[in-house]
Amino acid sequence: MLHTEGSLLTIDVGNRETRTEDIDDVLSSFVGGRGVATKLAHDRIPFDADPFGPENSLYFTTGPLQVSNMSFTGRMNCTGVSPLTGGLLSSNAGGFLSRNFGATGYGAVELTGASDELVAIHVTDEGVEFEEVPHLAEATVGEVGEYMDDERGLGDDQLVVAGPAGENRVRFAAIMTTEHRAFGRGGLGAVMGAKNVKCVSFDGDSAPDIDIDPIQMDVHREAATANDHPMKKAGTTSVTEYANHVSALPTRYFSELEFEGASDIGGDAVAEKKFKRGTCSQCAFACKLPTRDEETGLETEGPEYETVMSFGSNAGVDDVVSVMKSNDLCDELGMDTISCGDVVSAYLAANDEFGNSDLIHELVEKIAYREDEGDLLAEGVHRAADELGVEDWTVKGLEFAAHDGRTLNGQGLAFAVSNRGADHMYAEFYSKEYPLVGKDEAVDPEGLEGKPPLVVEKENHNAVLDSGVVCKFSRDFMTEERLETLLDEEYDELLEMGAAVVELERHFNNRRGFDREDDTLPYDLPEFESALSEYYEVRGWNDDGTVPEGSTAASADD
Repeated sequence: MLHTEGSLLTIDVGNRETRTEDIDDVLSSFVGGRGVATKLAHDRIPFDADPFGPENSLYFTTGPLQVSNMSFTGRMNCTGVSPLTGGLLSSNAGGFLSRNFGATGYGAVELTGASDELVAIHVTDEGVEFEEVPHLAEATVGEVGEYMDDERGLGDDQLVVAGPAGENRVRFAAIMTTEHRAFGRGGLGAVMGAKNVKCVSFDGDSAPDIDIDPIQMDVHREAATANDHPMKKAGTTSVTEYANHVSALPTRYFSELEFEGASDIGGDAVAEKKFKRGTCSQCAFACKLPTRDEETGLETEGPEYETVMSFGSNAGVDDVVSVMKSNDLCDELGMDTISCGDVVSAYLAANDEFGNSDLIHELVEKIAYREDEGDLLAEGVHRAADELGVEDWTVKGLEFAAHDGRTLNGQGLAFAVSNRGADHMYAEFYSKEYPLVGKDEAVDPEGLEGKPPLVVEKENHNAVLDSGVVCKFSRDFMTEERLETLLDEEYDELLEMGAAVVELERHFNNRRGFDREDDTLPYDLPEFESALSEYYEVRGWNDDGTVPEGSTAASADD
């Protein structure tokens, strides 16, 4: 099986010490990316670790395909214990970081401990340097990039940055890279902030020599020539109007499923603000959205569909420039736009302020700095709901993405069982129910009959992609056969590896107290409990949602 190469670099932030060790057995078993990071985190982070404590670690990993010239490979992974969910969580980001990370020659980088002083850490193929940066306290992502460019000659595509939100331990703070790209979900930016690490840079000329099958160029060529693909024009926002049409667009803090202003913030509206092509490293698909509003001078990247939901329909906002500004503020301050938009929408619901853009932008800044009501909102919906007097729209403490499960019932089940919480990309089941796939893969969005095994397969498949690392938007180009060829392994064996990754996450979370009671939803679905039991049965887990003793994951900590 093809896998990434290199040793594990451990950086003890508190003691300012580093060491390397061989992890070939982990690499050969888990390919790279999320798989490798999950195995390392499962075996090395104490099950009772405080997410904000020095014993929690962050693992940065990339995959073997990041040495290729293939489209859909400009991504990498970060894993740690989430301060938002309390569980083991992986997030990945696009942009141009992954190949700079790979150029250091390391297979994985582990950040552990905590510094007494605010530091930047510079990782190269020649070693690690610690730089005290007290003057960067609460600096925005852009300000950190400017400083590192001026003083170090480092581009923002070589950096991972904790914005003010991360330093202030906002529970949904993101780790930012390439200025507008985010390891967004789950608050890993707050873990970095708790370690008093402002940024980490990666530089070198020691990328591993990995032989990638020539089929990579077929994928790349097809991505380059798919000129009529809707995502090339409007990115993920191309689904907005359709989601609204089929009643799957969360609106006014999940109280409605359709938004009368969807066309004002959807695909065409965003495409009108797009002023150039945007992409990730080596990718010819170019689905990103550099946008500009000529009247105000606002220039940003995005919003993507999830942000159109969280700061648009869910907040009762029908002004695309307002959504662009919310998106830009989150990027500059370092926050997940989904969680931030949802918790702001919860506040708007509690105070009858839907559509108040000025208040929304004020709240985003207050959250990042934990000022006034922003201090409560920085805790996320799950911890703030009772005080706000609103329903807790989360799973495992993670705020809901779009693609509403009350209409797309299989996606609802996928939200419930996801180890990450209410995240749309963990199983990406909505693609089968709109559908965004061919007729042979599509399913009726209503009901749960026959769907648990399909959710399992999608979760396993996506764990393989996240280990590769391959963008989920390659779905029209990355066939099972091509994945087999590129990773040099039978597809069924790859799915077994993906299942092992999911089970390691589940076992870690079980040891932290998670079970069936956490696989729940804030709404009813037909035959949900029987579908949940079927999901566990297909996985080979206990009916209480726990991994059986004697399983590979359970025996890993013996």
